[in-house]
Amino acid sequence: MSRTSSSRVLVVDDEPGIRETLTGVLEDEGYDAESVASGEQCLELLARETIPVVLLDIWLPGIDGLDVLVRIGDLPVLQRPVVLMISGHGNIETAVRATKLGALDFLEKPLSVERVIVAVRNALDHRSLLVQNAALRAQTSAEYRILGDSVPMKALRSQIKLMAPTNGRVLIYGESGSGKELVAHAIHASSPRADGQFVEMNCAAIPEELIESELFGHVRGAVAGAVKDKTGKFELADGGTLFLDEVGDMSLKTQSKVLRVIEEQRFEPLGSGRTLQVDARIVASTNKNIEEEIENGNFREDLFYRLNVVPFHVPPLRDRVEDIPVLAQHFLDEFSKAYGRTPKQLLESAVDSLTAQRWPGNVRELRNLMERIVILHPGQDIGAEHIPSRRARRHGGGSASHGFASLKEAREAYERDYVERTLLSTNGNVTRAAEVLGMERSNLHRKMRALGVRSDTTAS
Repeated sequence: MSRTSSSRVLVVDDEPGIRETLTGVLEDEGYDAESVASGEQCLELLARETIPVVLLDIWLPGIDGLDVLVRIGDLPVLQRPVVLMISGHGNIETAVRATKLGALDFLEKPLSVERVIVAVRNALDHRSLLVQNAALRAQTSAEYRILGDSVPMKALRSQIKLMAPTNGRVLIYGESGSGKELVAHAIHASSPRADGQFVEMNCAAIPEELIESELFGHVRGAVAGAVKDKTGKFELADGGTLFLDEVGDMSLKTQSKVLRVIEEQRFEPLGSGRTLQVDARIVASTNKNIEEEIENGNFREDLFYRLNVVPFHVPPLRDRVEDIPVLAQHFLDEFSKAYGRTPKQLLESAVDSLTAQRWPGNVRELRNLMERIVILHPGQDIGAEHIPSRRARRHGGGSASHGFASLKEAREAYERDYVERTLLSTNGNVTRAAEVLGMERSNLHRKMRALGVRSDTTAS
């Protein structure tokens, strides 16, 4: 029979008759079965080769089965087999201990052939899921890795590594476009909740009358236009992470209800009359000075202290200029692959041009520019001539397409310029600018965040 790694099963038992019987049964079922007589031989084999399933006797000469099980748990995930414990002297205490140490099942002698076959089949299915989950975790970790070797980013990565494995609530501070959502994803991906859902809600983008329905869900007819039941974000995040993006924009009324859920770990979907328990880790973010918002009566102090258990600070791009070349090249590689374009390489002149700019839109603005460059320039080398200034990016850059890859991008550039010029005329006074623009102040704040505009931005 050919040696197929995905169907290999190792029997570890000091009784020759048991080894012979089990390997014979398993081979008849199409598995690639082999056996050893001791825990030492088992560990030696697993150190060299990957075997998906191990049938492990508890009572062995030398290292006993439970000690072998502990050492198997120290193997790398992709090299670690699923273990089925077998014993002729089993009891409930031993079975519970084996399960806590990582065994999938506990089989008592005399062994039932049917029971063994079912247990091995289940173990192989379980192993397949473990491998898939490990691959997804690796992919997720790569997708949400924090790039940059500047001192602030090294410190941020260290903080994530330290705090992600806990259940501590996190409040992430940073300007719009600086990467707060990326940090939230990285915290989730490195936490014990990584297999659970990462549920995001942008508190600034949802109208006040809908935010409670989004958070807590509702039953049909509970709110205007509710033609069917809706599952809320808190329920979706049960066992995982709930990311409250721009939590500083949440109304005081909603803040009080969120505070209650955090304190009591339960809530009622709107109109349901039933209480749901929830276990979700809360990660929040803001681009505001929350302590100032508290002083101004816009944010609850008690909620702030609940959310601010572990504060994270994401630096603006201008404070980590040395990271710009790494980020820019990463985005060029990403978009070249996504659009099937020739791989791009930043020349030194392009790096000088990029690092000389202020980047008020932070990493998001840099990412958008690299996407535009990939779309507009077919060549491989990217020099300073391909890096428009921010003014040129806003006003067209002199190309036939006015430097914009789409009508949406052109419209956003016009809106950004118009908002910035209005802010300039009001000396950065957002309230006065909102009056000039005929907008509510809160709507202008949302528009500024979406466009990467800050109140101290000038039109130059």
